[in-house]
Amino acid sequence: MTKNGSPLQTLAIEIAVPIGVYYGLHALGVSVFLSLALSGVVPLARTLHQFAKNRTLNGLALVVLVTNVVGMLLTFVSGDARMMIAKDSIGSGITGLVILASACTAAPIMTKTIQPFLIRGKAENEAAWARLSGTRPFDSILRRTSVIWGIGFVLESAARVVGAFTLPIETMVWLSTVIFAGTFAVLMVVGGKVAERAGKLIVADVEAHSRPLVAA
Repeated sequence: MTKNGSPLQTLAIEIAVPIGVYYGLHALGVSVFLSLALSGVVPLARTLHQFAKNRTLNGLALVVLVTNVVGMLLTFVSGDARMMIAKDSIGSGITGLVILASACTAAPIMTKTIQPFLIRGKAENEAAWARLSGTRPFDSILRRTSVIWGIGFVLESAARVVGAFTLPIETMVWLSTVIFAGTFAVLMVVGGKVAERAGKLIVADVEAHSRPLVAA
């Protein structure tokens, strides 16, 4: 049985850790380019590990990795302080758009992120997930979860980009991080509440399939 982490752990590894590494290194005086490069090590490692293990790609980690690469490229073409702050916000916006786009497909990106939380490392829950996958009520909940996260990231990205060009640079240096952290916390609560509905379906399915058969 595979031991899976909570969605908080998963999201922290795939999103918060890379961003934290970037800001931490940059605060210590490391260049923007090198900070972005080093912050991409975690999503790169997770993407390669999942591909080697399951021959599938970790969608969210891959998106973070791509946005890091885009950020590094933008570093070469801009020396403007406001543009540099805005660049830090563009990554989460791209992530949000990709998550939203995936919600219209058969495999929303956030599905892989919330699955460990709902399964909780239990074989019976994993079996229930397999049975429920493809059913309209279950898939609808997973899509709504992706939509919530996608919209959240797009809105916070837009807010930080607007702030980068309208507020004092000294203010946005710290406010940008506060906006991201606050949005992330809200999304954890709101997205978690919606995902819990899928969890209830899993519990009900497990109970239905664990009832002893009554002899005719």
